[in-house]
Amino acid sequence: MDNEQLIAKFKSWVQESHNIVFFGGAGVSTESGIPDFRGVDGLYNQKYKYPPEQIISHSFYVSRPEVFFEFYKEKMLYPEAQPSTTHIKLAELEAQGKLKGVITQNIDGLHQKAGSRHVVELHGSVLRNYCERCKKFYGIDDIIASDGVPVCECGGRIKPDVVLYEEGLNEADIDEAIRLISEAEVLIVGGTSLGVYPAAGLIRYYKGNRLVLINKSVTPFDSEADLLIHDSLGKVFGQIM
Repeated sequence: MDNEQLIAKFKSWVQESHNIVFFGGAGVSTESGIPDFRGVDGLYNQKYKYPPEQIISHSFYVSRPEVFFEFYKEKMLYPEAQPSTTHIKLAELEAQGKLKGVITQNIDGLHQKAGSRHVVELHGSVLRNYCERCKKFYGIDDIIASDGVPVCECGGRIKPDVVLYEEGLNEADIDEAIRLISEAEVLIVGGTSLGVYPAAGLIRYYKGNRLVLINKSVTPFDSEADLLIHDSLGKVFGQIM
């Protein structure tokens, strides 16, 4: 089948189902202007004094917070970004009672901005920040407005609620992701290379026979998909009424 036929089949599965779960990665937000880490123009292919994956590790955050926050504010915060077609269509499917949840590896909060209500954020969110000492909450504007390392009024350092390298995923988020995936009739996986574990391994819990994989490039799970579409998410989701 060509891509148009594949997309037509995808649309029919979406129309028929009332138990859809979406599992997404960076490709969902690249269409909102947020760069992918691993893409050709992504952070990992840019030159810095330290490798980006080292800068956004827990040990680097602890030992070199000034460098960490300089990088974090410059390269990981996109407060003006708006939801893409995919974000919007997923929110609409949830409002229609078809989509039961979104599981995302992104930290930008755009699913909620589009109107999605049940979102499992495996890697946290840049919109949430907490004082390490007194646990007071701070929004993204507080981080942007801070000079250097953000500090709470109590004197404690403010940490973004994002999962850094060397940190584990939240157990409650993992459990909810497993529940959603294992109960799904249609599982749509989109905009992810499925190369980051343990997140990528979660789709192993899918028990159905309508696994849809939408990604521009090849992934390690391509051969396991019941419907494989190598195209942009925006083009595919843009055809859903």
